[in-house]
Amino acid sequence: MVLGKSALKRAVFVDRDGTINVEKEYLYHVEDFEFIPGAPQALRLLNEAGFLVVVVTNQSGVARRYYTEEDVGILHRHIATELAKTGARVDAWYYCPHHPSGRGSYSLPCRCRKPLPGMLLEAARCHNIDLAESVMIGDRLADVEAGIAAGCRTILVRTGYGAADEARVSPVTVVCDDLLAGVLSLVRPHEGV
Repeated sequence: MVLGKSALKRAVFVDRDGTINVEKEYLYHVEDFEFIPGAPQALRLLNEAGFLVVVVTNQSGVARRYYTEEDVGILHRHIATELAKTGARVDAWYYCPHHPSGRGSYSLPCRCRKPLPGMLLEAARCHNIDLAESVMIGDRLADVEAGIAAGCRTILVRTGYGAADEARVSPVTVVCDDLLAGVLSLVRPHEGV
C-alpha cells in the first residue's frame, strides 16, 4: 500500500551524545549520564508540536568492545524514564554499533553509521516519515551530513563537538547554541536561534 503525502509524519531526528546529554567519551554507565540543560524541555516541545522524536546515535563503543548492545539498551531505558518525569518522550531509538576498526561482526561495512543516512532511512520506512518535512539535529558534521543525505533540513548545535564543527557546515544548516534553541527555532521561530 502506498501512503498519500498527508499520511506521512514529520520527525525530528536527534543525535544523543553531545546533543541530548553531556558528551562523555563512550558513555554507557547510567550514573555518568547527564542531560544538557534544556534538553528534556526541548524534546517535550517537539512532542507537543506533533513531531515524532527519533534518536539516531553512533555507538562504536559496541564494535570496540567497550560495552555491549545490552548496555546501550539499559542506558536508553534510563533516558526514557528520566524524560518521562518531565513529560517528554522519544518515539524511536536507533543506534549504529559498527565501526570499520571494530572487532568481530561489528567491523563490517554498514549503511547506518553517520554520516551515512541509514538510520534515518530505516526510521522513515518503519514510521512513515516524510524526510523532506523532517529535521536532523546534532553536534557533529557527521550528523548534518546524514540529515542532508536523507533529504532533511539540518540544525547543528554548539554543544558537544558542535562549536568545533560549526565552520565546516554548509550555509543551509541552521546553527544554534543547544538543543532547546534549535527546537525553539522550529516550533516558535519568532523566539529565534
